[in-house]
Amino acid sequence: MSAVGNDWPARIETVLERALQLPEAGSARLREAMRYSVLGGGKRLRPTLVYATGTALGAPPGSLDDPAAAVEMIHVYSLVHDDLPAMDDDDLRRGRPSCHRAFDEATAILAGDALQALAFELLARTPDDGADALRRLTMSRLLAQGIGTLGMAGGQAIDLESVGHHLDLHALQTMHRLKTGALIETSVLMGAAAAGELEGPVCAALREYGAAIGLAFQIQDDILDVTGTTASIGKVAGADAAHAKPTYTSLMGLEGARAAAAAQHARARSAIASLGRSGAELARIADFVVGRSS
Repeated sequence: MSAVGNDWPARIETVLERALQLPEAGSARLREAMRYSVLGGGKRLRPTLVYATGTALGAPPGSLDDPAAAVEMIHVYSLVHDDLPAMDDDDLRRGRPSCHRAFDEATAILAGDALQALAFELLARTPDDGADALRRLTMSRLLAQGIGTLGMAGGQAIDLESVGHHLDLHALQTMHRLKTGALIETSVLMGAAAAGELEGPVCAALREYGAAIGLAFQIQDDILDVTGTTASIGKVAGADAAHAKPTYTSLMGLEGARAAAAAQHARARSAIASLGRSGAELARIADFVVGRSS
């Protein structure tokens, strides 16, 4: 993510590689599928948000490694499962065969399950002290909420139920806020939690920021499904239309979707204006989210 000043994506690669050096007991094929899915590239937006938020609030980078790795493993688990034939039935992910194509459906299901478990294992590491224990408990709760029925899983369920149906703007926003936005907002809040900042106006500003870029990210995804190519976006272009999925572009048209993304971008930047220079990296991330081409 070149728009970001600090090289958090490079740091998270090292952290993820270390976390995926799993014990030899069990299935070598399962471990290989986990590594294939996690270490196969990606924007690393969510862990970058953990690092950028936490450091903006004074948290040392080392305290952010576990939550950053945890949110990325949760994100990858969701992609592995979303690509399955029973879900979005996608053959490509990040420019390579989806996990179930590179291995098989059963292994892909188990790889996703194991990545989710490993994410919470990372957050449950032995704490340094009582304050660290409380922070880890808080981050575990935030992550669980962000991926449950009122988060990612709930949004995916709405998405599946909506295929072939018309959604109004409010319903579409709700689906996107849960399916994609919830984990992005959670990433911001986990960075804040690692810094011990989950109350007051700063936290409220970060919640607003996270909600805005979460929605902007999905709107931009809808736009790229129309304007991008399979080579540029790393997955099959035009898949949403082919599956008759409700999207911002199908509801508002391409220009309307672009205007909606711009509005969320402005909302995000406005939310963190009070942070001043400490929020500069978060502002750059917001710019990246709506300016990306993949």
